[in-house]
Amino acid sequence: MRISNINFMQHRKTALLLSLVCVVASLGLIFFKGLNLGIDFTGGNVVQAEFAQPTAIEDIRQVLNSVGQGGSVIQSYSERGVIIRISANEEEARKQAVNALRTKFPGIQIIRLEKVGPVVGAELRQEAFIALILALAGILAYITVRFQFRFAVVSVAALLHDAVITLGIFSITGMEISSSFIAAILTIVGYSLNDTIVVLDRIRENWKNLRREGIVDLLNNSINQTISRTINTSVTTLLPVVALYVWGGEVLRSFSFALLVGILVGTYSSIYVASGLLAEWWMKSPQKG
Repeated sequence: MRISNINFMQHRKTALLLSLVCVVASLGLIFFKGLNLGIDFTGGNVVQAEFAQPTAIEDIRQVLNSVGQGGSVIQSYSERGVIIRISANEEEARKQAVNALRTKFPGIQIIRLEKVGPVVGAELRQEAFIALILALAGILAYITVRFQFRFAVVSVAALLHDAVITLGIFSITGMEISSSFIAAILTIVGYSLNDTIVVLDRIRENWKNLRREGIVDLLNNSINQTISRTINTSVTTLLPVVALYVWGGEVLRSFSFALLVGILVGTYSSIYVASGLLAEWWMKSPQKG
């Protein structure tokens, strides 16, 4: 296998500064602009309807989009029947949506109108947050035992970096966050951890050459030895995710978009955030031996 000779660590300070700016900006967006939480988090209205003839989901969504409800979740349960979950809590918004459907599709029958509460409640979100903290603590402990404490800290920092920036991009784009977004974030954490561990494992293998090569050259050599695997994994993972984003429909749009962002940011962070932090930490506080 041909090994490249790219000086990744040459730009580590610029990359770390860029990451810090992105993380701070993302936290600012999350706290001050907020996130566009979907019906799973905020509650809304459910409309069950049956059309006079088979109707495409996209045609229904276009009608809902005309009254500002284009982000509604539409599920078909038969050739003519659909269940529409409207994120707006107001009764007026529900009436506008129903009237627009009746105007566009004469003969439509409204089977059920119901106001629903959030599926993902505050208690569940709190439990998910606690589970994530415990998972990160477990990762920290495992990598400390398997590698070194420094490796564990930079790995967890890279994971948090990826999750926060993904949330920030969702905040700035205003893309709706549904319950599937939680699954996407956990998938991103798993993907990013795997990518970071591949690089760190090669660094650990080359650690015996630290005195001879120095920390910067050792990190560069380790990244170059794993870069082909990193790129191949990222590209082959991106292809089905892009297909899912383009052709997966509106319901899976936020899930696949989160994965797209997470894979790109995770690939970047495994090279520049984890390794860059490790280099800076080592140069400021080198170990003996």
